[in-house]
Amino acid sequence: VGLMAALSANLKSAAQVMVVDRHPDRLALAEQIGAIPIDDSKASPIDQINELTNGLGADRGCECVGYQAHDAQGVEHPNLTLNNLVHSVKFTGTIGVVGVFVPHDPGSPDKLYKAEGEVAFDYGLHWFKGQSMGTGQANVKAYNRQLCALIEQGKAKPSWIVSHELPLDQAPAGYQHFDARDDGWTKVVLHPNGSG
Repeated sequence: VGLMAALSANLKSAAQVMVVDRHPDRLALAEQIGAIPIDDSKASPIDQINELTNGLGADRGCECVGYQAHDAQGVEHPNLTLNNLVHSVKFTGTIGVVGVFVPHDPGSPDKLYKAEGEVAFDYGLHWFKGQSMGTGQANVKAYNRQLCALIEQGKAKPSWIVSHELPLDQAPAGYQHFDARDDGWTKVVLHPNGSG
């Protein structure tokens, strides 16, 4: 989702696009489309973004992870990316949330999120900076024809993100690699007819 958000920002002529991740294969894909890869396992992404923006912060930020966000040590923090964005987006900047947040998560180690689907959000700083936020699921019907036209015209090539093509009977193994974030498994295309 984050890589496709970065591609979309480039298609909309963003002057500078930064992608925060810690997986080398995904950071390399970000760089392939002209985004600046930011490895959050090496240093604070907030510090790295502020350094790249001369302390101003990004004009816009997009939360693409959702409630399963976790730190570099693998510990889940449902509020991590939201609060990082509050700190790294400029005063009066905008935050879009396309990552999935559900009303409750029975598996979360965060008691607040597990019980009520709530996160400890840095609302004070968000308010102080005058940031705005939009959330929700993508309104696919509003964009699908326009996006298809960009692909047909050769302006958008989303296939760059596909790492594997597999026959349908290998779907469980492909999903397992993708879910484990194994190196090189970004997106898998499944072929129902068995050809891969």
